[in-house]
Amino acid sequence: MAMPLDQAALNTLFLDARTHNAWQPRDVPDELLHNLVDLLKMGPTSANCSPARLVFVKSKDAKEKLKPLLSPGNVDKTMKAPVCVIIGQDMEFHEQLPKLFPHDDAKSWFALQPEKIRDTAFRNATLQGAYLIMAARSLGLDCGPLSGFDPAGVDTAFFAGTSIKSNFLCNLGYGDPAGLFPRSPRFSFDEMASIV
Repeated sequence: MAMPLDQAALNTLFLDARTHNAWQPRDVPDELLHNLVDLLKMGPTSANCSPARLVFVKSKDAKEKLKPLLSPGNVDKTMKAPVCVIIGQDMEFHEQLPKLFPHDDAKSWFALQPEKIRDTAFRNATLQGAYLIMAARSLGLDCGPLSGFDPAGVDTAFFAGTSIKSNFLCNLGYGDPAGLFPRSPRFSFDEMASIV
């Protein structure tokens, strides 16, 4: 039976975690990125469709390719982040369902249904991007998710010739607390939820 996480874990994942805009000049080892993927891929997706495809932009050349595709307010913090992950979604994810969901003919559920493919890919890749953030925090990394970029440009620069479309970006590394803004307000339970 699942047991609740202790307060320290909740603090790491949610209560003390912040969106970072400034970064310490510390490398994120490739092995840690492998561990990150091994964790996030275990989060649930519908029919185990797992449409997220990730590009860890880490090298100077790759960052220079990404730089002109960022909104002006995102350039400096992304260039200084040790890693920027492009979270994409494979628009042909259903072709992998015989491998990922072998106990049923799930691939046929998407035949000639482009809207269902698009919605399923977007919804589940976004979920996997959220799992990435939680997994990164659990491994001691800080995150700076962002959506200010040119999706078509990123698709051309990083996903040309594939069926992958960009969803959002997330900077990863070890945050510099000096760059944090005061925490923004959150809704109360009654403002955002109900029990029926």
